[in-house]
Amino acid sequence: MMKTLTIFLAVVLEFVPAGQAFLRQLQPRDSILIADQLEYGVRIDDVKEGTSLALPDFSKVSNDTLTLVRPWRLDSLAGGRKLKPGALARWMKKGKPISIEASIIVAPFEEGEYELPDIPVIRSSEGVEDTLLFEAQKMDVKTMPVDTATFRVHDIKGQIRYPVTFSEVLPYGVGAVVLAALVFLAVWILRKKAAERKAEETKDPAHVVALRELDKYRSDRFWAPEKQKAFYSGITDVLKNYIDARFGVDAPEMTTAELFDALKKEKDITPDLYNETRNLFERADFVKFAKYVASEEDNAGVLPLAVRFVTGTYQIEIEKEAEQ
Repeated sequence: MMKTLTIFLAVVLEFVPAGQAFLRQLQPRDSILIADQLEYGVRIDDVKEGTSLALPDFSKVSNDTLTLVRPWRLDSLAGGRKLKPGALARWMKKGKPISIEASIIVAPFEEGEYELPDIPVIRSSEGVEDTLLFEAQKMDVKTMPVDTATFRVHDIKGQIRYPVTFSEVLPYGVGAVVLAALVFLAVWILRKKAAERKAEETKDPAHVVALRELDKYRSDRFWAPEKQKAFYSGITDVLKNYIDARFGVDAPEMTTAELFDALKKEKDITPDLYNETRNLFERADFVKFAKYVASEEDNAGVLPLAVRFVTGTYQIEIEKEAEQ
């Protein structure tokens, strides 16, 4: 079926024949098929700076058989290549003329011959106006030929499945390994924290731990001069750890003076026990730092005093809890 499209344009000013408009396929091939997009427009050479162009309104060119895909677009050319805005400004400053391509994009949707409209362009330069008239182009639109004698309908084929390659599987494998490692790490951390909480819940009371540690020094073999430093250090360390747990005093990090200055306010320590224990810590400092050798009488009273300090302060705590 033959289709002819004609657009009538008003005559403005004096028409100047300017050659033929161009018609280019955006997808070049040997024929124009239905739904192909084509660029239809004109090229104006030797355009000087200050020239203005007015293009016809082709917005109504669309109908059931021909669609306007893109309206007018202007491209500046110099030396056979398109100029960007910055390059165009530099080119024009040199006073060199350029070429202008103005085009629209159309797409036919029915087979037949189409007669496109002429393209009049109003040009205004240096106070002179004229109308450049570009002759229209024709296009013959075809469909894909079908041989009805041999044509046979086939079922729709399923999607082609290609073999999976190692490079495609590798990212998923690495991701699975990383995920498994993260899960293992999370489970290990949770188990570790649970074990720590359980250990804290089953931890022996401070006085039981202290008495068990003090029992290790129940022998006069520690009274020998060469072992007294370890003897006094061990007993005072046990007492410091007990004081830390029982009274909340950071005893392991304190000097003897700082420790007993902090214990002054503790009412659970009787004055006699306070003084005796302080004398024990001062004697231990002499043994550890001044190479003092304690007598057997002094050594014999160290362990009983330490045990009395632990049991006495713990017993007072039990009595307070019973009263409450």
